[in-house]
Amino acid sequence: MRIGVPKEIKPQENRIGLTPDSVKALTSEGHEVLIENNGGFEAGFENEQYTKAGAKIVNKASDIFNDAEIIVKVKEPQKVEVDMIRENQIIYTYLHLAAAKELTEGLIKSKSINIAYETVTDDNGRLPLLAPMSAVAGRMSVQAGAHCLEKNQKGRGLLLGGAPGVTGGTVVILGGGVVGENAAVIATGMQAKVHIVDKSESRLKQLVQKFGDKIIPQQSDKIDLNELVAEADLLVGGVLIPGAEAPKLVTKDMLKFMKRGSVIVDVAIDQGGCVETSKPTTHGDPTYIVDDIVHYCVANMPGGVPRTSTFALNKATLPYLIKLANKGYQKALGEDKNFLAGLNVHKGHVTYKAVADVFGHQYVDPGEAIKN
Repeated sequence: MRIGVPKEIKPQENRIGLTPDSVKALTSEGHEVLIENNGGFEAGFENEQYTKAGAKIVNKASDIFNDAEIIVKVKEPQKVEVDMIRENQIIYTYLHLAAAKELTEGLIKSKSINIAYETVTDDNGRLPLLAPMSAVAGRMSVQAGAHCLEKNQKGRGLLLGGAPGVTGGTVVILGGGVVGENAAVIATGMQAKVHIVDKSESRLKQLVQKFGDKIIPQQSDKIDLNELVAEADLLVGGVLIPGAEAPKLVTKDMLKFMKRGSVIVDVAIDQGGCVETSKPTTHGDPTYIVDDIVHYCVANMPGGVPRTSTFALNKATLPYLIKLANKGYQKALGEDKNFLAGLNVHKGHVTYKAVADVFGHQYVDPGEAIKN
């Protein structure tokens, strides 16, 4: 198959869909790979590395969209890219459609085949293609939050880890999944006071086994969230409902009880955010203030560390891509129900129920869709 990798054009997005090593793995299987000129430059990958791996360097994204059977990206297609997608073309990337009505409508209209990294599952119900970037974003969330607490960032002027004789700050993490666990790795390492809120008692027990008394587990239905939010110097939103819009757990009214200059990092912003006052921001202009609370809501946090992120992402996505290219999408998805769960839009039909429900589209079973 001919696989195309355009340069990412979302603001401050410096990752790329394939590393040179991934290209080599695909060309060794007999596939042709097209890489946009300098597409990997910001992640530290040179054109020469791609050509040595067997790729062809293409000057324009339009030529890649015109020629490739599979488009491999990192972030959701931007409007100019959606306009270039062809009927029956396979798009393999993060989509986050439940928070993107215009994109969803554009992909439906294109009659393309869209596989979202973030809804591919495994036998344990986990999300193996989302997990690497969730881990990066979770670790970055505390790093970014600690920076935003500095006074010159309009924060409280508080050092999250404290100082000799000075108590550190309080971090409240909403969600004990991959984001929450990795946020806790950094926050506990900084010696902050760390609360982790999750609805699952068993998950909280797992986190206690990992972190011991370095965290305070909080079961969501047994706490007063208002009080906990008011205690936070840094609030990390890491709540996820696979493929669906994030629930708004923190309301605008709750901000009134937070300390002036405290920080919210809403990692769930890709799925609409779990804080009512959240709106997407960029690495170039990452924060804004509501009711004296600093909001950091960068929708592509791992894009800030593109080299680490691209390697981590490829490790997870490449085996599925090889299967897709070797077998064709119908056979690859048809024989693997977990991979099939990644199919969100197929030839004009919505094949992921949470997306169909949020926008009022008819849901088509993905297993039935790929038979046509």
